Amino acid sequence: MSDWTRVWPQLVEATGETLYMVGVSALLTVLLGVPLGILLTVTAPGALTPRPLLNRFLGLVVNLGRSLPFIILLFLVAPVTRGIVGTTIGSTAAIVPLTIGAVPFLARLVETSLREVAPGKVEAAMSMGARRRDVVRTVLLPEARPSLIAGITVTVVALISYSAMAGAVGGGGLGDFAIRFGYQQFRTDITLLTVVLLLVIVQALQWAGDHWARRLAHV
Repeated sequence: MSDWTRVWPQLVEATGETLYMVGVSALLTVLLGVPLGILLTVTAPGALTPRPLLNRFLGLVVNLGRSLPFIILLFLVAPVTRGIVGTTIGSTAAIVPLTIGAVPFLARLVETSLREVAPGKVEAAMSMGARRRDVVRTVLLPEARPSLIAGITVTVVALISYSAMAGAVGGGGLGDFAIRFGYQQFRTDITLLTVVLLLVIVQALQWAGDHWARRLAHV
């Protein structure tokens, strides 16, 4: 009984750290990843404002970011994290690599969503005198809303997985809790409890994202 009395406050704190890391990094990822995805879309050959060289450069950066394993990214961006936050330890420090790792992932999903918009709708808006930036705001983004929400949901779920890996190297959160109180102390019950809690968080986020995407699809 006394053991669980000691563990529960730590579990609550770790859960709060995970939600904090994922919440802040998800917000930053949306603010950076959506514009990057839009830029990838509109600068592609045959798009609204073709810029082949810029598009290839952005595509290369995004592909490199997506192909790099997150655990390696944690160490590669450590100097950047230290420069921004002042440390590489803790949940606030983990937000930096989490955001850097998720932005390219979301950017590709945004690009895919925008490319699925029927070209006829874009052409119709252009023929009515709409400016290119207005086409993005009034046609591409509204038409792709359900798919964009689905992509953001997938990204947030991936961030939860990333945050667990960040916990393994001092990032805090449920990953760190599972290692310190479960794995290192040979407590299978604590490890399983942590896994179940992560599954509950993922399922709740996935349900909310799917529900929102379905509602927007019928607007």
